[in-house]
Amino acid sequence: MTATVIPFSELLRQRTRRSRGPASDGFMRDLLDGGCDVADYAALLGQYAFVYDALERAAERMAAHPVAAPFVTSQLTRMPAIRADLEYLVGPDWSELVCPLPATTRYVRRLNEVAAGWPGGFVAHHYTRYLGDLSGGQMIGRVLADRFGFGTNGVLFWIFDQVADPSAFSETYRAQLDQAPWSAADRERVIAEVELAHALDRGLLAELDAGRHGLAPASTA
Repeated sequence: MTATVIPFSELLRQRTRRSRGPASDGFMRDLLDGGCDVADYAALLGQYAFVYDALERAAERMAAHPVAAPFVTSQLTRMPAIRADLEYLVGPDWSELVCPLPATTRYVRRLNEVAAGWPGGFVAHHYTRYLGDLSGGQMIGRVLADRFGFGTNGVLFWIFDQVADPSAFSETYRAQLDQAPWSAADRERVIAEVELAHALDRGLLAELDAGRHGLAPASTA
């Protein structure tokens, strides 16, 4: 009997399902259910500005690497949208007013570490952020636009206007994951890094949530 071979993209999805954390908890739950105000939402984008700046600088460095290059595309670039949203929400001096939380600093530090010389680590963080944003972003953008009375200004981050068919794009991305020339050990490392990326994102959201409620953030390594 021939054993069924699970494509790496499906294995990655299955193995990291628990690490993603439920959207029904904490900051994101309140953001989608109406428990956050515009300032809370702007605070989220402010922290993501640091994360995406690091990720997209890493993409520039990895664009020529044969393993990472297939994943690098300007269609996914988010920093121009984040800047425009923050200028709208906070003002033209937003970059002088936003400071990274400790959890954000840890997230960015890890991004910079793995993107310096490990294409698998870069792809792990790229996958975690962009495919997550692409799959849920349109819905989140619509909810926030309706709740806060935005048009497109303020929710540009969630609008991937360069991706005509998000489902087809995601299928192609997963096919590229399956085709990447990784050994079994390499794949295990990528899976572990995706789990870490989810943990770092949860830490960022937890610190935002604690700040809203006037609580000290939980200590994390």
